[in-house]
Amino acid sequence: MTAPAPFTVAALYQFTRLEDPASLKGPLLAKCEEVGTMGTLLLAKEGINGTIAGGENAIAQVLAHIRSIPGCAELDVKFSTATEPPFSRMKVRLKREIVTMGEPDIDPRLSVGHYVAPQDWNDLICDPDTVVIDTRNDYEVATGTFKGAVDPHTTSFREFPEWFREHREELLEGKKKVAMFCTGGIRCEKSTSFLRKEGIEDVYHLKGGILKYLETVPKDESLWDGECFVFDERVTVRHGLEQGNYGMCRACRRPVSEEEQASADFVPGVSCPHCIDERSEEQRARYRERQKQQQLAKKRGEIHVGARAEPRKP
Repeated sequence: MTAPAPFTVAALYQFTRLEDPASLKGPLLAKCEEVGTMGTLLLAKEGINGTIAGGENAIAQVLAHIRSIPGCAELDVKFSTATEPPFSRMKVRLKREIVTMGEPDIDPRLSVGHYVAPQDWNDLICDPDTVVIDTRNDYEVATGTFKGAVDPHTTSFREFPEWFREHREELLEGKKKVAMFCTGGIRCEKSTSFLRKEGIEDVYHLKGGILKYLETVPKDESLWDGECFVFDERVTVRHGLEQGNYGMCRACRRPVSEEEQASADFVPGVSCPHCIDERSEEQRARYRERQKQQQLAKKRGEIHVGARAEPRKP
């Protein structure tokens, strides 16, 4: 019998009006530290977003605390597991947006696209009247995406509105519906709200995101190709939300495949094929020292926080 994974991972978000996010930060961080969770939670006037990991009971206590905040009772949470700590510390941060799009008039509480359950997603994206758009960034799409999806080649979600406006005509040529997806659903809340504001009515998004699809749709029925990038130490997950095969380059924080890890350009903690020509020898010297300190800390049974890459931003 396989032993249960020791860490429960909870990816969560809620769009709601928080009048004073700063007043919520201290009590929320205190609860997380009290029960021993790790991860990052973002608070803004538009709501809460983040991912935390810990024991099952610890996660339950933090979620109960969040749901007690006015407006957060319907908190959207997706669970998975990890065998190793997916985060090295606990942070609660104040932000202008819980997912940064840079469009101040977009409010998912007022208008979003049509939610599509994972079991109905295949029919929608196979419809020839539908254009399917991956709203994630280039380093995420590189590890996997839905077959036939359009890749915007963005490096941050803030670039999405300009990209869509620039390519709108060609994207919608001969199409009646737009279907969009992201990792856990939160970016699609904003991207579908944005398209509605741009005058497009037949907009759809995958409820629960890729994570819910990989959790619920059998592999032999799946239209997902590859693995799904996640913003923690697991790097990617596969069907059933099992940890994937990608590693992380600690120099540039890009995911690296097994083939790329076999390259001479891949030196753990120092370089990878993506960044080998982007960093100076001085920078790589610092990375080597950082990697050395991490290994020494590991031998002592400690976590060298500075050696772990901060999660990339959506």
